[in-house]
Amino acid sequence: MVSLRVEGLCVRLGEFDLRDITLAIAASEYFCILGPTGAGKSVLIECIAGLQRPDRGRVFLGDADITDVPPERRGVGYVPQDYALFPNMTVRQNIAFGLRVRRTPPEVIAKRVASLVGLFHIEHLLERQPLHLSGGEKQRVALSRALAVEPKVLLLDEPLAAVDEQTRDRLCAELHDIQRATGVTVIHISHNFDETLAVADRIGIMHAGQMVQVGTPDEIFSAPQSRFVAEFTRAENVIPLAAPPQPVAGARLRLSLSTQDSLLAAVPARGASGWSHAIVRPEAFRLYPQADGPAETPDGALTATVTRITERGHLLHFQTQTDSGLTLTALKLRSEARAAGLKVGDRVCLLVSPDDVHLL
Repeated sequence: MVSLRVEGLCVRLGEFDLRDITLAIAASEYFCILGPTGAGKSVLIECIAGLQRPDRGRVFLGDADITDVPPERRGVGYVPQDYALFPNMTVRQNIAFGLRVRRTPPEVIAKRVASLVGLFHIEHLLERQPLHLSGGEKQRVALSRALAVEPKVLLLDEPLAAVDEQTRDRLCAELHDIQRATGVTVIHISHNFDETLAVADRIGIMHAGQMVQVGTPDEIFSAPQSRFVAEFTRAENVIPLAAPPQPVAGARLRLSLSTQDSLLAAVPARGASGWSHAIVRPEAFRLYPQADGPAETPDGALTATVTRITERGHLLHFQTQTDSGLTLTALKLRSEARAAGLKVGDRVCLLVSPDDVHLL
């Protein structure tokens, strides 16, 4: 069942254009809109919230056209990036505000507030004012206030932008659990790919005012449909093909990357014509010292020299260069890299499964 539908939405703001956005989001779906700053993410959800009037296009909630409905009557909750808590009110008063405006009976307000503070574990904050709250606490209060009026759709504008990485990871888990517990449809915008992977049922990627790809996290991660999507989701190895792919035995294609370098890829289900790039995520490469490999380099393996090693927590990021000048990156567990004794200047082999090579 479709909860929210946007059809042909267009907005002109100075030199920026939101162009022909069409989108359908299912009831109880957690949908993330991902994109860089200036892509149009906030403009889109402001149109859904009723805070921005589209120049063209319609917004539907269920079967109802809400394009011209005032924000307070749309059945849509909205949490802006700065949370917009009332500084002169306590946490209790902030959460209850929307209910009081709707003249909800006091006993119903009390019950609803108690339920939400229990859900978000903020009972101890009820009499505090926003000035005395941390970023994570403000976020929980803002979410409680938005959910208090029981919206059909909850819009979250960069809800985790102001918190540290550890708090973000914890709040991602809480957001996912609370959305499942309440069943509310969530539209969450972010510029952080890891954040969206942690919570989303589906992701829509925006670029320059357009929705350029919509899919499940696995579809976005494994099968980007454009170079922009591949690079924005940190595929890193987006490699131009030097020649058209050539069929080889075993339902494989040989991809020529240079006069010396080639990879093997599985034949895509939708054919093998018109491909211009091979995409290999850095974690898909198996990297090992050339001296430790077989005497004869396996078909489809690449030989290269390590040019840089960058630390990423428990992972090490290896930048390598083939003899033909092709730059490739790979990730390796710190413990494995240490055991192999890998260092800058070492000769290495890079091997990837044909199934992990995506053609674009």
